[in-house]
Amino acid sequence: MRINLQPGYVLHSRSYRDSSQVLDVLTPEHGRLTLVAKGSRRRVRGGAAGAILQPFIPLLLSFSGRAEMKNLVASEVAGRPEMLRGERLFIGFYLNELLVRLLHRHDPHPELFALYGETLSCLASAGSTDEVLRRFEFKLMQELGYGFDLGVDGLSGDAVCAQHWYYYNPEFGMVQGAAEAEESDQSLFSGAMLLAMAGGEFGGPVRPSAKRLSRQALAGLLGDRPLRSRELFLQDFQRRSGRTIQHGAGHQDIPAGGGT
Repeated sequence: MRINLQPGYVLHSRSYRDSSQVLDVLTPEHGRLTLVAKGSRRRVRGGAAGAILQPFIPLLLSFSGRAEMKNLVASEVAGRPEMLRGERLFIGFYLNELLVRLLHRHDPHPELFALYGETLSCLASAGSTDEVLRRFEFKLMQELGYGFDLGVDGLSGDAVCAQHWYYYNPEFGMVQGAAEAEESDQSLFSGAMLLAMAGGEFGGPVRPSAKRLSRQALAGLLGDRPLRSRELFLQDFQRRSGRTIQHGAGHQDIPAGGGT
């Protein structure tokens, strides 16, 4: 069966045999797919035959085959590539790594596909990355069936109270904890911050709590294997600054342990 002109993005690629590539791609109607791009690394006049098969370029993909790994038949650029530089480039790689590691193959998520494109556009602009990144992470968890209501105690069903403190439980979501807590306790979140996040606020004073919560929630899904995008960011940062960052330490919005 052949599928023609399916919108898609390349999430990851690796060399295959002498001149081909294996691509992980994201599509709205067919979910995450693995495609073989035969001859895409072969040199032709002006560059490689598959030069457009790069991350962050909106594509139209035609593919065929009944096996798990499909054959890429044709590809063309469908829109303006998003030019990501510096830290934003590594955040883009982080998004791609999340999708490759967490999405099942052939499981379509059209809303997530649309949000992915919007998130890339926001990363390419000059605005803050916090809100778009957190929005994407929480939407991804929702699409995977691991979403939770930031405004409700998942165990009691009561509305979150701004004056109370809550902790994240992988089974129930946010659950009320101690009546009083120290702000230094990284396992607890104030109800006021949770209500702000429930209202779509992820920047400003909410930023540290939103970042910490997304890390905790994603950590259980990602497991113990470290994120390659974070390792690449750390290597680049150390090369440019001459500073050494210990594993587990945060720096601005570097992808780290299930969140940025």
